[in-house]
Amino acid sequence: MKVDQKRRWKTLLVAGATMALVAGMGSTLPSAYAGGKIATDDGNKYIDIGMGTRTRFSMVEDGSASGGQYSNTFGVDNARIYINGKIHKFVGFEFNTECFSCNNTTGGSSGSVGLLDAIGKFEINEQVNVWFGRMLVPTERGELNGPFYHAVYDGFRTPLNQSDFSGGFGVGGAGKYGRDNGVTFFGKVHPGGTHVQYVAGVFTGLQSAAGLGPNQRDSLKYAGRLTWNLLNEEKNPGYYTSGTYYGTAGDILAIAVGGEYQNAGAGSFANKSAFGSVVTDLLFEKVLPDNNGVVTVNAEYKRYWAQNLAAWNQADCFCMFSGSSATAYALYLFPNEIGIGRFQPYGRYTYVNSVFSNALDEFELGTNYIISGHNARISTYWRTGNLSTNGGFLGASPLVGTGQHQDSFNVALQLQY
Repeated sequence: MKVDQKRRWKTLLVAGATMALVAGMGSTLPSAYAGGKIATDDGNKYIDIGMGTRTRFSMVEDGSASGGQYSNTFGVDNARIYINGKIHKFVGFEFNTECFSCNNTTGGSSGSVGLLDAIGKFEINEQVNVWFGRMLVPTERGELNGPFYHAVYDGFRTPLNQSDFSGGFGVGGAGKYGRDNGVTFFGKVHPGGTHVQYVAGVFTGLQSAAGLGPNQRDSLKYAGRLTWNLLNEEKNPGYYTSGTYYGTAGDILAIAVGGEYQNAGAGSFANKSAFGSVVTDLLFEKVLPDNNGVVTVNAEYKRYWAQNLAAWNQADCFCMFSGSSATAYALYLFPNEIGIGRFQPYGRYTYVNSVFSNALDEFELGTNYIISGHNARISTYWRTGNLSTNGGFLGASPLVGTGQHQDSFNVALQLQY
């Protein structure tokens, strides 16, 4: 590997200048954002429309075409339209779109806009609610944050679930972008002044064609999650979560366990395997007294089960990761604004250990510039480790990829309305 020290220092200087320039634009940008809402007089019927976009500039060591220099890439990670509302006091809906494969320009294509979520909602009371349609599979905080509500720009650094690893719905697929077709039940109770939320769902999961793929009996997938908030209550739409509240929710201590299971949810026709996962995660957020800022800690541990190593060489294999992973990161939000926002430095460590190959890890150091919570944020971060060069950590065979050490540097922008 060739390390270009001059390029690295030049990049850090450019990133610093960019952050300083944005911080000085306080007189040119608004300080609050909200979606557009049209409502009836009684408030029981309304439609709310919004948008979200995330863009990034990346430099990856030895990532150029020659393999000897840093790559230089601008890309669009997400471009979404949000539509939700109510047609009755107890009946609502949600419809979201996404630009799929926005960064894939092969053959001149710039990605395609398609259906992300399509949910019919029966929200009766705090204890009993039912959603039908296409929605997030409820397992872990990382999934339910989605890309826009993580505490860091790129929250997905541990092995993916079925519906993340899959490229589509129907035969041969198991969902997309963490979504699947099914039904979800959720609610909340408050024992002893604490706050407990349950979520349980039944989904299509992996589907297989006759004679191809493992799930020949159309077994369904089951998923669930239980969250215990010991301090203040987290208040989010439905069963969604957030990786930080920037201190607006007060002190938070949330402990959760979740997972999913599908019989014959991995492997091939000749080598079937059940797929199961257990995930536990923690969110701790402390508002320091006397306006001294906010400390946030996120941690997650996953254990996945998917056997049959021989299936990885078969064309009809839906090859899931098997092993364990852990990630943890801590952030500190400064109390005072500089320009139009506040700085939030952080550090993160991720460890992935497959049962079939060597362990992988990665360190990440970065800084967020918080303009308006999750609605307007700029992030810069540097990564070092062998996680990114091993394609297996995403879900497929961990024997794929080089596992070599690699540095990368990113500058990213997130906006929502």
